[in-house]
Amino acid sequence: MPKDLTKMNKDIEVPARFKPRARLLIQLGDQLIKNESIALIELVKNSYDADANIVNIYMENVDDPIKGVIIIEDDGYGMSPEIVENVWLEPGGDFKSIKIKNNITSPKHKRLPIGEKGIGRFGVHKLGNIIELTTKAKDTKEVFVKINWSDFDNYKYLEEVPIKIIEREKPLIFKDGKTGTNIVISSLKKEWERGVARNIKRSITALTSPFDSKDSFKASFDIIDKPGWFEGLLNWEDVSQFSLFNFEITLEDNLISEFKYNFEPWASMPKLSTRNIHFVNDSKKKDNLEEKLIEELSLLKNSDGKDINLKNHHIGKITFKGYVFDRDSFVLRLGVADKQGFKNYLNSNCGIRVFRDGMRVYDYGEPENDWLGLDYRRFMNPSKHMSNNIILGAIYLERSASLDLQEKTNREGFIENKAYLDFKDSILHSIGIVETLRFEDKKRLRESYGPTTKSEPVMQVLGDLKDFVDKNVKDEPVKKEISKYLVKIESDYKRINETLLKAAGAGLSMSVVIHEVEKIIVEVQKVLVSEKSSDRVIKLVKHLSSLVDGYSSIISKSSQTNESLKDIVNQALFNTEYRLSSHKIIVDRAFEKYKGTKKFKVASNLMIGSIMNIIDNSIYWLENAYHLNKKLEKRLFINITEEEGNYINIIIADNGNGFLLPTSDVTEPFVSSKPGGMGLGLHIVNEIMLAQGGKIGFPNWGDFEIPKEFKNGAIVSLGFKI
Repeated sequence: MPKDLTKMNKDIEVPARFKPRARLLIQLGDQLIKNESIALIELVKNSYDADANIVNIYMENVDDPIKGVIIIEDDGYGMSPEIVENVWLEPGGDFKSIKIKNNITSPKHKRLPIGEKGIGRFGVHKLGNIIELTTKAKDTKEVFVKINWSDFDNYKYLEEVPIKIIEREKPLIFKDGKTGTNIVISSLKKEWERGVARNIKRSITALTSPFDSKDSFKASFDIIDKPGWFEGLLNWEDVSQFSLFNFEITLEDNLISEFKYNFEPWASMPKLSTRNIHFVNDSKKKDNLEEKLIEELSLLKNSDGKDINLKNHHIGKITFKGYVFDRDSFVLRLGVADKQGFKNYLNSNCGIRVFRDGMRVYDYGEPENDWLGLDYRRFMNPSKHMSNNIILGAIYLERSASLDLQEKTNREGFIENKAYLDFKDSILHSIGIVETLRFEDKKRLRESYGPTTKSEPVMQVLGDLKDFVDKNVKDEPVKKEISKYLVKIESDYKRINETLLKAAGAGLSMSVVIHEVEKIIVEVQKVLVSEKSSDRVIKLVKHLSSLVDGYSSIISKSSQTNESLKDIVNQALFNTEYRLSSHKIIVDRAFEKYKGTKKFKVASNLMIGSIMNIIDNSIYWLENAYHLNKKLEKRLFINITEEEGNYINIIIADNGNGFLLPTSDVTEPFVSSKPGGMGLGLHIVNEIMLAQGGKIGFPNWGDFEIPKEFKNGAIVSLGFKI
């Protein structure tokens, strides 16, 4: 700046500093600590960080705020006078975060701190106005501090509030060389009720995993003068025996390294056998269909089908355990005596919790926090997906390896960064596999003990009713009148079913329409940018126009006309041409050599949609197989051939890893091994074929002339009677 301007500048620089108000700590306690449970748990976590083996919480006169008292006492390494003054009384200090950063563990149990923000201790304000802290570390004097939060209203700034630290020459609590911390809270903020106390009991119990009790750390909670308040509370041991399904999954880097799944029917279910699956991701060939399914799905993907690699983040190995229950009344009748108590326990405790070094990260797994969106998923597919209130799960992380999962200051889970989103998606991917396996066992359970007919229930009931009328109604005019209405009901049902079927088929196809059109438009844009010649652009635009016309025919009214099967296959391939090309799938068009000229009376739009549906499945699973084996040359084989028994078949085969579920199940609605799949595709194809007098089949290699390279892949036949 020029000297003359400097002389003219009359600005004055005044030193200043932030002056935190005295009420700041009260605000921290009120606004960052959500409820009494969280406040107590923050104090328990401090005991854990202090290397404690035991922390006891007990209360007295909690229904009288004036007389009430809360005591938290642990046997940890305690605090010296210097630590109390320079750490415990320093809000937002970095004492613990430095330990985490430098991987400094506790001396006895080698624990990294769970807390790191330096504010959790001020949550005691949520509980009462007066806190009395007594603590003693090894080879130091016992320290006593008393704080009355009400006094903070008498001072303007935090530094003005007088705090006295008393160093006792003779310890009053921690005698004979004992160490630890004792906190007494009085002048309670509220009158406690039985329901709140029971919720806190549940929260303290849930602080460590029920599946893997941490012998080196125990937390207990009791109310001395209210022993009846906790009567009737079921515990995990009471309820665990009623779990029908359980699993344990290990996730490392970009895949599932180990997967265990068990279906364990109760002794009162003799018609069912147990099913135990143990998959290890190694180089050994998987011959078992269940292990092949898990291997095929072992690469972690998000809901958009994009790969997840946890190695891109500081998350480390993840272990995921869970127990799944069935709340249906017909199941409970088979073995649960206290049905209401059982349901109450599930309502209060179910959910998927997160533990870091054995200590819980709140508030994942709380009844109101369906952080994985399980209830919404179940709403979208109720037959397959699990709701939040039937699964009790635990996710285990290592503190030192999961630094990219950062806890929010308000103790409501992790900050939603990219590491968290990939972590969440990897858990959902794993749940999808469990749901696929559970679906098969759930189906067996309902077939053996369920209350309704499982296959075509409406038609079955109508058929049974017709038989009953024929056998039991003697008055012929009455019988005729009833039968007339039953025939009308059956006709109306079939018509509605066909309408819904057509709508569903169109709906499933629309996502493919968008995908196809999107790809061609992107290609047009590339050409417009890179090429001056317009010939290719015109060709692409014409193809786009033809493609839209092809899809329009799929969703238009389906009337049956005489059609050539070759023409139908050609149209389906034309509609999927760019998808097949973009995935570099080679198509063996063996059907072009077929010499037959017979035409079939079919709804061509529905048939084209059916073939596209099968091709779409092949594209997905071929891509999946390629991720597992980069040497795979992805191929699709399509042929038209005559079968003994007067059938002509469209054969569609790929060289992937074949069906991962029993083919007897794949046409059932909502059965799918595809993560996030609705499980309606092959069901709709089956319904379309039946409606047109045809059949869908899943032949073995060798039943038709199919090249050897397709031996282990998926083979589907669509047959029409000549």
